[in-house]
Amino acid sequence: MKITLTILFTAILAAAGYSQSCTPLGNQTTYGTGNIWIGYVYQGSNFDTYKGYVNEGSAASSNFDESFGGSGTNYSTNGCFIYTDVFSVRYKLTQTVVDGDYTITVGGDDGFRLSVDGGSTWIINQWVLQGYTTTSTTIHLNGTYNMVLEYYENTGENRVSFNMVKNCTGSGDPTIYGVNNQWIGYIYSGTNFNTYKGFTSEGSSLSPNFDEGFGGDNVSYGTSDCPINTQSFSVRYRLKKSFSNGVYKFDVGGDDGYRLSLDGGSTWVINNWSDHSYSASNYSTSLSGTYNMVLEYYENGGQNRITMAISGGSILPITITQFNGESVNTHDTRLVWNTIMEAKVDYFNIQRSTDGVHFENIGQVESKMTSTTNDYELNYDFTDADAVPGTSYYRLQIVDRNGFSNYSDVIHISNKTIEGIKIYPTVINNTNLFVETDKSIKNAKLEFFDMTGKKIGETNWENLNGRQSLQPVSNMNSLATGTYVARLSSHGETILSQLLIFQKH
Repeated sequence: MKITLTILFTAILAAAGYSQSCTPLGNQTTYGTGNIWIGYVYQGSNFDTYKGYVNEGSAASSNFDESFGGSGTNYSTNGCFIYTDVFSVRYKLTQTVVDGDYTITVGGDDGFRLSVDGGSTWIINQWVLQGYTTTSTTIHLNGTYNMVLEYYENTGENRVSFNMVKNCTGSGDPTIYGVNNQWIGYIYSGTNFNTYKGFTSEGSSLSPNFDEGFGGDNVSYGTSDCPINTQSFSVRYRLKKSFSNGVYKFDVGGDDGYRLSLDGGSTWVINNWSDHSYSASNYSTSLSGTYNMVLEYYENGGQNRITMAISGGSILPITITQFNGESVNTHDTRLVWNTIMEAKVDYFNIQRSTDGVHFENIGQVESKMTSTTNDYELNYDFTDADAVPGTSYYRLQIVDRNGFSNYSDVIHISNKTIEGIKIYPTVINNTNLFVETDKSIKNAKLEFFDMTGKKIGETNWENLNGRQSLQPVSNMNSLATGTYVARLSSHGETILSQLLIFQKH
């Protein structure tokens, strides 16, 4: 009787799959290809005893839905069978996908989890005991991925499913510019132009200005092809526009980031590329000709809005008939100018430069034109009471009552310098700079500046006389080739400024 019971118990275990004698096939590491998963099957819920492999999916699709023949039954692998009571499967697939957003749905009874990086991280993770449940995620993919889908069953019903669908993508060429004042807006899911979804248009033949709120917060917004959700998206607007000669003002606002380019996106004249509530920026400039304008915008949760307005256009109604000047003495330079047909001018900024490139405001003169002024020609003058010795460059910035401005021609004036004082050579190609004076200068200081106005060297003398050799900065090798300014002063008063050119050996 004892022998009979032992044989019966052994037969029951064999029928349940616990004492099968077989050789499992497969190496447990190879990934399936061509949409066909390799599923490595184990007895036990934690990949305990390897039993062999199975395949899921087909050449047409990697999607599958597997129930293992039912609960509490034998399930065959390409090696041994397992009993579908307590078991686990690790599916592997190397999948190459085209650029786009994909929605992946995984279901299971019991636990399941999905990785697209070989099991390093899990984009879906439901590793718990449960009845059949599905979980979905949308992910941007582009290229080849080692996908791992793990599943376990711990008694009762069993089932695992996988479904991946490429989401809708837009048509058309996102590099084409709109014309006739109508922007083409190319819309992308994600805040960094991730997946192109389609296009819309803004503006009209009458005006390029627009104010867009995308239908509200956290709603579906339609494009030419695919809708986007207005919580996380970006838009690149393009417009090719011709401007007649004039001064134009650009007002751009957004919630969140926005930026504007007039040269096809190479540089940004307005740049507020950060998360923030609605705010606005403006930029004014003189334009003439055709420009490739790019307006970029992104939304990162919460409210959304983008606005664009272009105004201005006409040259300021003023003609400068005369603008010249003369050096009065060492410190003073007198500037004079005349205008005709002046209207709506607010004031003149007088600007000075030592190199003809970098200008600074040194004074302001209000317009003489009033509602009761009928003069055809108006005369102005200004004295620069702190003129820089040597050659100085001057121009007028003419500002109207709307804030637009343009500029006069540039003139240059050679101011008187104190005789007998020199800073040389003009071109420095070694470490030596010379200061020479035919008279004694008390409390002398020589300062060395780059063209941004940053002081990079200083030499002091209690009593400067004769010819002195010096190094204007402690490390001449650190200087970049370019133009610099040397300024000599006594008791804090400038007596000589000199433009110098430094050339490395």
